Amino acid sequence: MSQTPHISPRTVPNVLSIAGTDPTGGAGIQADLKSFAAFSTYGMCVITALVAQNTQGVRQIHIPPLEFLRAQLDAVSDDVAVDAVKTGMLGTTGIIETVEQWWDDTYGAAGPVLVVDPVMVATSGDRLLEAEAEEALIRFLDRADLITPNAPELALIAGAPPADSDAELVRQAEQVADTHDVVVLAKGGHLTDDDVVDTLVFPACDGARPAAYSLASPRVQTRNTHGTGCSVSAAFTALRARGFTWNAALDEVKPWVTAALEQSEHLEVGEGHGPIHHFAEYSKHSSPCASG
Repeated sequence: MSQTPHISPRTVPNVLSIAGTDPTGGAGIQADLKSFAAFSTYGMCVITALVAQNTQGVRQIHIPPLEFLRAQLDAVSDDVAVDAVKTGMLGTTGIIETVEQWWDDTYGAAGPVLVVDPVMVATSGDRLLEAEAEEALIRFLDRADLITPNAPELALIAGAPPADSDAELVRQAEQVADTHDVVVLAKGGHLTDDDVVDTLVFPACDGARPAAYSLASPRVQTRNTHGTGCSVSAAFTALRARGFTWNAALDEVKPWVTAALEQSEHLEVGEGHGPIHHFAEYSKHSSPCASG
Protein backbone atom coordinates (compact mmCIF):
# COMPACT_ATOMS: atom_id res chain seq x y z
CA MET A 1 0.00 0.00 0.00
CA SER A 2 1.32 3.41 -0.94
CA GLN A 3 2.44 6.07 1.51
CA THR A 4 0.97 8.65 -0.89
CA PRO A 5 -1.51 10.63 1.20
CA HIS A 6 -5.05 11.54 0.36
CA ILE A 7 -5.05 15.33 0.12
CA SER A 8 -8.33 17.13 0.60
CA PRO A 9 -9.05 20.05 -1.73
CA ARG A 10 -10.60 21.80 1.28
CA THR A 11 -8.74 24.08 3.67
CA VAL A 12 -10.59 22.33 6.48
CA PRO A 13 -11.24 18.66 5.55
CA ASN A 14 -14.56 17.00 6.37
CA VAL A 15 -14.08 13.94 8.58
CA LEU A 16 -16.79 11.49 9.65
CA SER A 17 -16.91 9.20 12.68
CA ILE A 18 -19.25 6.20 12.73
CA ALA A 19 -19.41 4.97 16.31
CA GLY A 20 -21.27 4.77 19.60
CA THR A 21 -21.77 7.46 22.20
CA ASP A 22 -20.33 8.28 25.60
CA PRO A 23 -22.49 10.73 27.56
CA THR A 24 -19.55 11.61 29.84
CA GLY A 25 -17.57 12.67 26.77
CA GLY A 26 -14.43 10.58 27.12
CA ALA A 27 -14.80 7.95 24.40
CA GLY A 28 -16.74 7.09 21.28
CA ILE A 29 -18.26 9.80 19.10
CA GLN A 30 -17.52 12.51 21.66
CA ALA A 31 -13.81 11.65 21.83
CA ASP A 32 -13.61 11.44 18.04
CA LEU A 33 -15.10 14.90 17.55
CA LYS A 34 -12.63 16.38 20.06
CA SER A 35 -9.74 14.69 18.27
CA PHE A 36 -10.94 15.92 14.87
CA ALA A 37 -11.08 19.47 16.27
CA ALA A 38 -7.65 19.18 17.87
CA PHE A 39 -6.20 18.44 14.43
CA SER A 40 -8.04 21.19 12.56
CA THR A 41 -10.68 19.22 10.69
CA TYR A 42 -14.46 19.53 10.54
CA GLY A 43 -15.94 16.63 12.47
CA MET A 44 -19.22 14.87 11.71
CA CYS A 45 -20.78 11.79 13.28
CA VAL A 46 -23.18 8.95 12.63
CA ILE A 47 -24.32 7.10 15.74
CA THR A 48 -24.37 3.30 15.75
CA ALA A 49 -25.37 2.84 19.39
CA LEU A 50 -26.58 4.96 22.29
CA VAL A 51 -24.49 3.91 25.27
CA ALA A 52 -25.34 4.71 28.88
CA GLN A 53 -21.83 4.72 30.30
CA ASN A 54 -19.54 6.74 32.51
CA THR A 55 -15.95 6.51 33.75
CA GLN A 56 -16.88 3.46 35.82
CA GLY A 57 -18.43 1.33 33.11
CA VAL A 58 -21.26 0.62 30.71
CA ARG A 59 -24.82 0.41 32.06
CA GLN A 60 -27.02 -0.01 29.01
CA ILE A 61 -26.74 -0.03 25.22
CA HIS A 62 -29.56 0.93 22.88
CA ILE A 63 -29.22 0.01 19.20
CA PRO A 64 -31.38 2.21 16.93
CA PRO A 65 -33.04 0.51 13.92
CA LEU A 66 -30.65 -0.31 11.08
CA GLU A 67 -32.85 1.69 8.71
CA PHE A 68 -32.13 4.77 10.79
CA LEU A 69 -28.39 4.06 10.73
CA ARG A 70 -28.50 3.90 6.94
CA ALA A 71 -30.57 7.10 6.85
CA GLN A 72 -27.90 8.89 8.90
CA LEU A 73 -25.12 7.66 6.62
CA ASP A 74 -26.99 8.67 3.46
CA ALA A 75 -27.87 12.08 4.92
CA VAL A 76 -24.17 12.84 5.34
CA SER A 77 -22.85 11.44 2.06
CA ASP A 78 -25.72 12.81 -0.05
CA ASP A 79 -24.86 16.35 1.02
CA VAL A 80 -21.23 16.55 2.19
CA ALA A 81 -17.99 15.66 0.40
CA VAL A 82 -16.34 13.40 2.98
CA ASP A 83 -12.53 13.34 3.01
CA ALA A 84 -11.98 10.63 5.61
CA VAL A 85 -14.04 8.18 7.66
CA LYS A 86 -13.30 6.53 10.96
CA THR A 87 -15.32 3.64 12.37
CA GLY A 88 -15.41 2.77 16.04
CA MET A 89 -18.06 0.71 17.80
CA LEU A 90 -19.88 -1.43 15.22
CA GLY A 91 -21.42 -3.72 17.76
CA THR A 92 -23.52 -6.18 15.74
CA THR A 93 -23.39 -8.06 12.47
CA GLY A 94 -26.31 -5.97 11.22
CA ILE A 95 -24.52 -2.69 11.95
CA ILE A 96 -21.32 -3.86 10.28
CA GLU A 97 -23.16 -5.06 7.18
CA THR A 98 -25.19 -1.82 6.98
CA VAL A 99 -22.04 0.31 7.10
CA GLU A 100 -20.34 -2.00 4.62
CA GLN A 101 -23.27 -1.81 2.16
CA TRP A 102 -23.42 1.98 2.45
CA TRP A 103 -19.69 2.19 1.78
CA ASP A 104 -19.92 -0.02 -1.30
CA ASP A 105 -23.03 1.73 -2.64
CA THR A 106 -21.62 5.21 -2.07
CA TYR A 107 -17.91 4.88 -2.80
CA GLY A 108 -17.07 1.46 -4.18
CA ALA A 109 -13.32 1.07 -4.55
CA ALA A 110 -12.70 4.82 -4.81
CA GLY A 111 -13.79 6.01 -1.39
CA PRO A 112 -12.23 8.46 1.01
CA VAL A 113 -9.65 7.43 3.58
CA LEU A 114 -11.05 4.74 5.88
CA VAL A 115 -9.59 4.14 9.34
CA VAL A 116 -11.06 1.24 11.33
CA ASP A 117 -10.70 1.01 15.08
CA PRO A 118 -11.77 -2.63 15.44
CA VAL A 119 -13.59 -2.48 18.76
CA MET A 120 -13.62 -6.18 19.61
CA VAL A 121 -11.86 -6.73 22.95
CA ALA A 122 -11.97 -4.53 26.05
CA THR A 123 -8.86 -3.58 28.02
CA SER A 124 -10.02 -6.14 30.61
CA GLY A 125 -9.78 -8.84 27.93
CA ASP A 126 -13.56 -9.28 27.67
CA ARG A 127 -14.87 -10.00 24.15
CA LEU A 128 -17.23 -7.25 23.02
CA LEU A 129 -18.71 -8.95 19.95
CA GLU A 130 -20.36 -12.27 19.26
CA ALA A 131 -18.42 -14.63 16.99
CA GLU A 132 -20.55 -13.87 13.92
CA ALA A 133 -19.98 -10.12 14.36
CA GLU A 134 -16.24 -10.66 14.86
CA GLU A 135 -16.08 -12.46 11.53
CA ALA A 136 -18.05 -9.70 9.80
CA LEU A 137 -15.77 -7.01 11.22
CA ILE A 138 -12.64 -8.88 10.18
CA ARG A 139 -14.01 -9.07 6.62
CA PHE A 140 -14.72 -5.32 6.74
CA LEU A 141 -11.00 -4.69 7.34
CA ASP A 142 -10.37 -5.39 3.65
CA ARG A 143 -11.86 -1.96 2.88
CA ALA A 144 -9.69 -0.05 5.35
CA ASP A 145 -6.54 2.00 4.75
CA LEU A 146 -5.43 1.85 8.40
CA ILE A 147 -6.54 -0.24 11.37
CA THR A 148 -5.71 0.62 14.99
CA PRO A 149 -6.32 -2.47 17.16
CA ASN A 150 -5.17 -2.81 20.73
CA ALA A 151 -2.93 -5.80 21.44
CA PRO A 152 -5.77 -8.24 22.33
CA GLU A 153 -7.70 -7.20 19.21
CA LEU A 154 -4.65 -7.60 16.99
CA ALA A 155 -4.14 -11.09 18.39
CA LEU A 156 -7.78 -11.99 17.74
CA ILE A 157 -7.56 -10.79 14.12
CA ALA A 158 -4.29 -12.67 13.65
CA GLY A 159 -5.66 -15.83 15.29
CA ALA A 160 -2.86 -15.86 17.87
CA PRO A 161 -2.38 -15.43 21.63
CA PRO A 162 -1.93 -11.80 22.78
CA ALA A 163 1.62 -10.56 22.17
CA ASP A 164 3.93 -10.21 25.15
CA SER A 165 6.68 -8.28 23.36
CA ASP A 166 7.07 -5.55 20.77
CA ALA A 167 8.63 -8.05 18.36
CA GLU A 168 5.63 -10.38 18.57
CA LEU A 169 3.27 -7.43 18.24
CA VAL A 170 4.97 -6.43 14.98
CA ARG A 171 4.97 -10.01 13.71
CA GLN A 172 1.22 -10.25 14.22
CA ALA A 173 0.77 -6.86 12.57
CA GLU A 174 2.71 -8.03 9.52
CA GLN A 175 0.45 -11.06 9.18
CA VAL A 176 -2.71 -8.93 9.42
CA ALA A 177 -1.31 -6.27 7.07
CA ASP A 178 -0.64 -8.88 4.39
CA THR A 179 -3.95 -10.70 4.83
CA HIS A 180 -6.06 -7.56 4.53
CA ASP A 181 -3.72 -5.34 2.46
CA VAL A 182 -3.95 -2.66 5.14
CA VAL A 183 -1.61 -0.53 7.21
CA VAL A 184 -1.63 -1.62 10.86
CA LEU A 185 -0.83 0.55 13.87
CA ALA A 186 0.64 -1.91 16.37
CA LYS A 187 0.16 -0.22 19.73
CA GLY A 188 2.28 -1.13 22.73
CA GLY A 189 0.00 0.32 25.38
CA HIS A 190 -1.11 -3.11 26.64
CA LEU A 191 2.43 -4.35 27.14
CA THR A 192 4.31 -3.73 30.40
CA ASP A 193 7.56 -2.09 29.26
CA ASP A 194 8.58 1.27 30.69
CA ASP A 195 8.44 2.71 27.17
CA VAL A 196 5.38 2.41 24.95
CA VAL A 197 6.35 1.64 21.35
CA ASP A 198 3.83 2.24 18.58
CA THR A 199 4.70 0.86 15.14
CA LEU A 200 3.19 1.38 11.72
CA VAL A 201 3.41 -1.86 9.75
CA PHE A 202 2.79 -1.91 5.99
CA PRO A 203 1.67 -4.80 3.77
CA ALA A 204 4.26 -6.47 1.57
CA CYS A 205 4.09 -5.72 -2.15
CA ASP A 206 5.67 -8.12 -4.67
CA GLY A 207 7.52 -9.80 -1.84
CA ALA A 208 9.02 -6.60 -0.45
CA ARG A 209 7.73 -4.94 2.71
CA PRO A 210 8.16 -1.17 3.26
CA ALA A 211 10.12 -0.42 6.40
CA ALA A 212 8.06 -0.27 9.58
CA TYR A 213 8.07 3.02 11.42
CA SER A 214 8.21 3.10 15.23
CA LEU A 215 8.10 5.77 17.90
CA ALA A 216 8.62 5.25 21.62
CA SER A 217 7.50 7.34 24.57
CA PRO A 218 7.73 6.88 28.34
CA ARG A 219 4.73 5.09 29.79
CA VAL A 220 2.46 7.60 31.54
CA GLN A 221 1.29 6.37 34.92
CA THR A 222 -2.34 7.46 35.13
CA ARG A 223 -5.75 5.90 35.54
CA ASN A 224 -7.16 8.42 33.06
CA THR A 225 -6.99 6.36 29.90
CA HIS A 226 -10.68 6.24 28.97
CA GLY A 227 -11.07 6.79 25.23
CA THR A 228 -7.38 6.66 24.33
CA GLY A 229 -7.86 4.17 21.49
CA CYS A 230 -10.81 6.09 20.01
CA SER A 231 -8.87 9.33 20.14
CA VAL A 232 -5.70 7.97 18.54
CA SER A 233 -7.53 6.47 15.57
CA ALA A 234 -9.54 9.67 15.10
CA ALA A 235 -6.37 11.75 15.17
CA PHE A 236 -4.81 9.61 12.43
CA THR A 237 -7.99 10.00 10.38
CA ALA A 238 -7.88 13.79 10.63
CA LEU A 239 -4.19 14.05 9.77
CA ARG A 240 -4.47 11.75 6.78
CA ALA A 241 -7.32 13.89 5.45
CA ARG A 242 -5.02 16.88 5.78
CA GLY A 243 -2.40 15.21 3.58
CA PHE A 244 -0.04 13.69 6.13
CA THR A 245 1.55 10.32 5.37
CA TRP A 246 0.92 7.68 8.01
CA ASN A 247 4.50 8.08 9.27
CA ALA A 248 4.17 11.85 9.53
CA ALA A 249 0.84 11.39 11.29
CA LEU A 250 2.47 9.19 13.92
CA ASP A 251 5.03 11.96 14.50
CA GLU A 252 2.11 14.23 15.41
CA VAL A 253 -0.16 11.81 17.24
CA LYS A 254 2.42 10.26 19.56
CA PRO A 255 3.42 13.44 21.45
CA TRP A 256 -0.19 14.67 21.39
CA VAL A 257 -1.60 11.59 23.11
CA THR A 258 1.31 11.52 25.57
CA ALA A 259 0.53 15.12 26.58
CA ALA A 260 -3.18 14.27 26.72
CA LEU A 261 -2.42 11.48 29.21
CA GLU A 262 0.07 13.52 31.23
CA GLN A 263 -2.30 16.47 31.55
CA SER A 264 -5.42 14.41 32.23
CA GLU A 265 -5.01 15.14 35.95
CA HIS A 266 -6.16 18.70 35.24
CA LEU A 267 -9.60 17.33 34.38
CA GLU A 268 -12.03 16.32 37.12
CA VAL A 269 -14.40 13.95 35.33
CA GLY A 270 -15.86 11.01 37.20
CA GLU A 271 -14.66 8.61 39.87
CA GLY A 272 -13.33 5.84 37.62
CA HIS A 273 -11.00 5.78 34.62
CA GLY A 274 -11.19 9.40 33.52
CA PRO A 275 -10.74 10.78 30.00
CA ILE A 276 -7.58 12.04 28.40
CA HIS A 277 -7.15 15.80 27.90
CA HIS A 278 -7.67 16.25 24.17
CA PHE A 279 -6.78 19.94 24.27
CA ALA A 280 -3.86 19.78 26.71
CA GLU A 281 -1.56 21.58 24.28
CA TYR A 282 -3.97 24.51 24.06
CA SER A 283 -4.82 24.90 27.73
CA LYS A 284 -3.03 27.00 30.35
CA HIS A 285 -4.51 25.10 33.32
CA SER A 286 -4.89 28.25 35.37
CA SER A 287 -7.91 30.02 36.76
CA PRO A 288 -8.72 33.52 35.60
CA CYS A 289 -7.88 36.28 38.04
CA ALA A 290 -10.83 37.84 39.79
CA SER A 291 -11.42 41.43 38.82
CA GLY A 292 -13.42 44.16 40.50
